[in-house]
Amino acid sequence: MVCHRVEHTHRPDYPHRMAEPVLKVKLLREGAQLPVRATPGSSGLDLHACLDTPLDLSQDVTLVPTGISTEVPLGFDLQIRPRSGLGRRGVDIIFGTLDSDYRGEIFVSMRTFGSTESFRIEHGDRIAQLVIARVADLPVVQVAALSDSERGAGGHGSTGR
Repeated sequence: MVCHRVEHTHRPDYPHRMAEPVLKVKLLREGAQLPVRATPGSSGLDLHACLDTPLDLSQDVTLVPTGISTEVPLGFDLQIRPRSGLGRRGVDIIFGTLDSDYRGEIFVSMRTFGSTESFRIEHGDRIAQLVIARVADLPVVQVAALSDSERGAGGHGSTGR
């Protein structure tokens, strides 16, 4: 058996190793903050309000600006999720998805619920979490029938509490 040694030279158009994907963030206004993880084990990055003046939330949905825009690598998306500490105080967000081709400012849809009629948001407050997720690019195939499962068509609480 003959082994051939292959010399690899670094060429800019043929990288030795593929670059790791990164989340690119652009600060759009003075006072905007980069999203950050509160702890090394946090799955979400904290999003901060970017406001000129405080904002009072009500039970109607309000768009709260973050002052940032992003570029997400193809094959990923960003999910805007609530913060549990705000939920405990009667503040909710509407779950949102940011596609990889969206370049506009990120706004968080927020409102109060339950007995909380008003809640004040100040500049710099942590208002939501930004979770980076891989997108499964599966083909969509029309079929005449689906396989059976134990659950079947049962939904909306059919598996119990």
